[in-house]
Amino acid sequence: MRHTMLGGRAERGMLFDDIDPRSPTPLYAQISARVRIAVAAGDLGPGDTLPSVRVLARYLRVNPATVSRAYRDLAADGFVERRHGQGTFIQEVPSFLRDEERAATAQQLVRTLLQDGARLGIDAEELSRVFHSEVGAEIIE
Repeated sequence: MRHTMLGGRAERGMLFDDIDPRSPTPLYAQISARVRIAVAAGDLGPGDTLPSVRVLARYLRVNPATVSRAYRDLAADGFVERRHGQGTFIQEVPSFLRDEERAATAQQLVRTLLQDGARLGIDAEELSRVFHSEVGAEIIE
């Protein structure tokens, strides 16, 4: 069992570093999304512990109810198990759920790319051309 406490390994602390209070996405949704992505990517596995509600709330400087809601949503969707007095633990997540989460994340990344490109005056065709060029460069290297 790996502990994902914020004071632990460096990459564990970084799990929640990109939570943005200015984002239009609610904080609880950002927190749960980070955990979902980490599970889908295999960065968090069955039995890994999440920071306590109080510890994570203090780290993110948010209301503990925000973290509690994120953990409640994750539990309802089968990503975590909350054990009273013991903590919140990652559960075994079926591969189809991990695949769905990866696909949803990829779709969101593309949407964000298209929106950012549009703001900068870069159309989808140009983005696609650059994307394929970059992917091809990685394959060749």
